[in-house]
Amino acid sequence: MQLPFKTRDLPLRIITGAFILNSGLDKRGVEGEAAEGMHGMAVGTYPFLSKVDPNTFVRLLSAGEIALGTALLLPVVPSRLAGAGLTAFGASLLGLYLRTPGLRRPQSLRPTQDGLPLAKDSWLLGAGLSLLLDCDSDADRCGSRRRR
Repeated sequence: MQLPFKTRDLPLRIITGAFILNSGLDKRGVEGEAAEGMHGMAVGTYPFLSKVDPNTFVRLLSAGEIALGTALLLPVVPSRLAGAGLTAFGASLLGLYLRTPGLRRPQSLRPTQDGLPLAKDSWLLGAGLSLLLDCDSDADRCGSRRRR
């Protein structure tokens, strides 16, 4: 039986999966001011989220992180599928970093002290893209067959 990932995918999948799963588990049960703070930051970048109740937002965020972390850790989920989810998640976090005032130095992509935690999440986008764009050495999983 061939698994839907390569051995070299394991470090990326295990590290990112465990990190995201832990983050999702930590958000379970967050309510009140903490939920309002997370929701407020997200709404500043993604205004459509203003229609979602803060407690509901955090419950959905927690569930999404738990699902993504689990997908990365489960060997039956193909790396490209897990990578697509990780890429979307990493891009949304990078969007928060780029669009939230005070997280970057003026006229720069360099983070402020407050922006450092979100700037560090750029590694999730890179890991997701690595899983998403990786191609097999024998058969190009990205679309075409290798010529022999």
